[in-house]
Amino acid sequence: MKERSRVEQFERIRRERRDEGLSIRALAQRHQVHRRTVRLALGDAVPPTRKSPERVAPVLGPHLATIGGWLTADLDAPKKQRHTARRVWQRLMEEEGVVVAESSVRGLVAQLKTEIGGDRAQVMVPQTHGPAEEAEVDFGEFTAVIAGVVMKVFMFCLRLSHSGKAVHVAYANQTQESFLDGHVRAFEALGGVPTGMIRYDNLRPAVIRVALGRERFEHPRFIAMRSHYGYDSFFCAPGLEGAHEKGGVEGEIGRFRRRHLTPVPHVASLAALNQALAAADARDDARRIGARAETVGAAAARELVLLNPLPSETFDVSAPLSCRVDAKARVCVRQSYYSVPARFAGRRLEVRLGATAVIVLDAGKVIAEHTRSLHKGSEDLVLDHYLEVLTRKPGAMSGSTALVTARASGAFTAVHQRFWDAARKQHGDGPGTRALIGVLLLHRTMTATVVSAGIEGALVLGNFDPDLVAVTARSAMTSAGATSPPVPVPPTASHAATTQRPTPSLADYDQLLQKETA
Repeated sequence: MKERSRVEQFERIRRERRDEGLSIRALAQRHQVHRRTVRLALGDAVPPTRKSPERVAPVLGPHLATIGGWLTADLDAPKKQRHTARRVWQRLMEEEGVVVAESSVRGLVAQLKTEIGGDRAQVMVPQTHGPAEEAEVDFGEFTAVIAGVVMKVFMFCLRLSHSGKAVHVAYANQTQESFLDGHVRAFEALGGVPTGMIRYDNLRPAVIRVALGRERFEHPRFIAMRSHYGYDSFFCAPGLEGAHEKGGVEGEIGRFRRRHLTPVPHVASLAALNQALAAADARDDARRIGARAETVGAAAARELVLLNPLPSETFDVSAPLSCRVDAKARVCVRQSYYSVPARFAGRRLEVRLGATAVIVLDAGKVIAEHTRSLHKGSEDLVLDHYLEVLTRKPGAMSGSTALVTARASGAFTAVHQRFWDAARKQHGDGPGTRALIGVLLLHRTMTATVVSAGIEGALVLGNFDPDLVAVTARSAMTSAGATSPPVPVPPTASHAATTQRPTPSLADYDQLLQKETA
């Protein structure tokens, strides 16, 4: 792998010399190598073979394997019963008959322990990050009560390395859609993209498989997102050994959880939870990291203006799926059910699965849109999708799951219920329910406020014809400057007398025809 990298580097040096005419000094500065290396590359496309120095250990050399075996066995031994340098020296003299100074053994044992890993100290090297150059990304977990249900929530966090400014977004899952959507929201919140790289651990939404060293087999959609926003990625070493390589975001997730998510938050929805997280991010602008002289907000103010601008188009994070509509006019997406208009039953439709939304399309046209469910096995049914079926089967209306959902969401109001009760009382169960369905169909072309005004007018008149509701609703819609929609006057004897109309007749038109022929 290293040999291939040297060959590729030599190729770049030779190409830039040929195409740009750069000097040896300029090439050395660009590639951060010595001028001797540049001359070697210009002289021959094949790098010279590296020579390994031969080191001679006249006394301990024949015993390196023995000492290494003892220290390797120590990896599985109790910490208090492992070889010290003095114990290794003693065993060499007693068991191997080696005459050597203890200081020589001490130096060799320290070297071997570092190579084997039995005594490797984790030294953290202080880092300095330029403004807008780097960021770090990770997921964290916390518990929240959403709509009365205790559930585990996953928190996406993107932290700018220079200022410490961070963006936190909560999701019900840790899928690729959430991972990509977190980037989109974070970049929009910051108003730009880091000019250098973003550090990651080996999250599955980004990495398909970890290869040797730093090489990764990345997911194509992650590569597309990275290319769209124009930044580089850096993957940390697997496991605990790589955690310190993005220690900023690791510590940030723990700090944010203790500071803003303790005690356990109680919210009505995931959207409300994210509003609370955004408010917490804004409050964190006033805090100071360690002994820094300026606040996070002040440092971010200098940094954000240096970020690369956002692309003109937002990256589409949704995953394309193909789902068949079942006999109940539902599509099953990730073990949750979502309704579509009943006329699509039995067909296969395109579904765009996003982090927070599920969009169903037919021939590129959106036919249904739902908020992504937080729980598996749930049903998200829209009453409007079943109205044509309920017209033929009005008896199924009262017990329908879609009606229960509409009541819970507030789409089916008390005004609708009053109309339905009065219509059934006057016309009977089936015709009264059909009258309600006719009113519900008006919501496809009119706003809820206007339809409610039409229903109120019908209730006042005691007439439950959907056409009358439509006429009253249109009157409310076209009344200009009215603070409230007009309400019809209840029918009285005098009112009925003044509002009676003569029976339509064509006699006047016949007279016109007679004059025309005369």
